[in-house]
Amino acid sequence: MLYSPIQPMHIPDGFLSTLVSVVLWIISAAAVAYALRRVSRDLGERQVPLMGVLAAAIFAGQMLNFSVAGGTSGHLLGAAIATILLGPWAAVIVMTTVVSVQALIFQDGGLLALGANLFNMAVIGVTVSYFVYISIQKLARGKSWGIFVGGALAAWLSIVIASLACALELALSGTSPANIAVPAMGGVHMLIGLGEAAITVSALAFLYAARRDLFHIAEAPPKGSRSIWAGGLVIAALLAVLSPLASAHPDGLEWVAEQKGFLDAARGPFYNIIPDYVFPGISNEAFATIVAGIVGVIIVFGVSLGVAYMRRTRKT
Repeated sequence: MLYSPIQPMHIPDGFLSTLVSVVLWIISAAAVAYALRRVSRDLGERQVPLMGVLAAAIFAGQMLNFSVAGGTSGHLLGAAIATILLGPWAAVIVMTTVVSVQALIFQDGGLLALGANLFNMAVIGVTVSYFVYISIQKLARGKSWGIFVGGALAAWLSIVIASLACALELALSGTSPANIAVPAMGGVHMLIGLGEAAITVSALAFLYAARRDLFHIAEAPPKGSRSIWAGGLVIAALLAVLSPLASAHPDGLEWVAEQKGFLDAARGPFYNIIPDYVFPGISNEAFATIVAGIVGVIIVFGVSLGVAYMRRTRKT
């Protein structure tokens, strides 16, 4: 079986009108700026290493597309995991770091469309995850099932609602009518959301068994924080090494664009650094993808950790 490099996963330039893209840039910039202010006020010592590690793990996890029915694929969003472990404001910063690095370094998603990608994944994904998870936690009244049921529903709905937002953005841009884009995007992402829920619950179960203290948001830092750094980075690196095994099927948005006839509207990037998650200059594409993944993990970890420390220093 021939190896196929990872395909871009986020909204490219050309799918959205300039007006819609600019409006979403403004909304996303305002949301991220407010999240930074809240992080400066609320960030605890425990969250500093977690922000870097989770950003790295989510970046690597998103490289592993999984196949779903109908010849399409999905990938981890990670907003629910980040929100559950960090709270909403730090989760917005983590998701912003991941999505921004993907666009700027790996040409995954357009630069003009970056505001829309941030809005869908960092703002809507985190907001939906937070309110769903908190609601289930209140119903569970501290019982452990609330973590897993809340995590599963938060993960599933974060994917579905973000996809519906994308469909409406396509409709407002005149790319695809709402009566076509909404059911198409919603239908395929309901299936992808099941994969997101399964991955999220698996991760939460592992962490609940190994480090139950991580679920107490904004409390004092747990003992053995170095193990969080080491373990998290090892997992992120392992996911990067496994990235060549990702499904070669188009992701949900690309599949809908192909089926509904607007895939040709996508415009290529203005520049290339590590396009399609293939590190340049390496002839073996599988190895080039692994190297690209590890480089991405390091960049995302460093940026997210740097932001966390700067906000923490400003607070003190």
